[in-house]
Amino acid sequence: MFSSQVKFLHTAVLWTHKELSWLPSYGPEMRGGTANCSVCISDDPIGSPLVLTPDILIAMNQPSFDKFVNAVRPGGKVFVDSTLVEVASDRTDIEIFPIPSTQLADDNELKGGSNIILLGKVIKETGIFSLETMKKGIEKVVPPTKAHLIANNFKAIELGMNA
Repeated sequence: MFSSQVKFLHTAVLWTHKELSWLPSYGPEMRGGTANCSVCISDDPIGSPLVLTPDILIAMNQPSFDKFVNAVRPGGKVFVDSTLVEVASDRTDIEIFPIPSTQLADDNELKGGSNIILLGKVIKETGIFSLETMKKGIEKVVPPTKAHLIANNFKAIELGMNA
């Protein structure tokens, strides 16, 4: 998960009275490998931010998909940028949602918005937050100097929800 996704989720958590923890891993992987972030959202206090068997996986590159898809718990959901990732898995016990998020971002002049498009799809398919709650989170997190990006983020969320 990218930091902007986590910031939006964190702010949305404030409105839903849930707990949130996140643990990013930005080692040498940042230069083209499998940088990742474990995110926990719960109604109860969270004992550890480490996620070993995620309910949800967002994969935005091939190495990340290949490395983490088999860790997803049975019944879990996988959201994949199918513009960049060849979605191939023998798993029949998970739902995979291939979304051409990079292509959608490019087609809609939302450079860098692929991650937010995927987040929109996650919101729709999991019901983790309402669109209204997510919009409040975006409005809260985007600083006044970048307020012009709020509309783009709303558009990206809605593109993902409709993908």
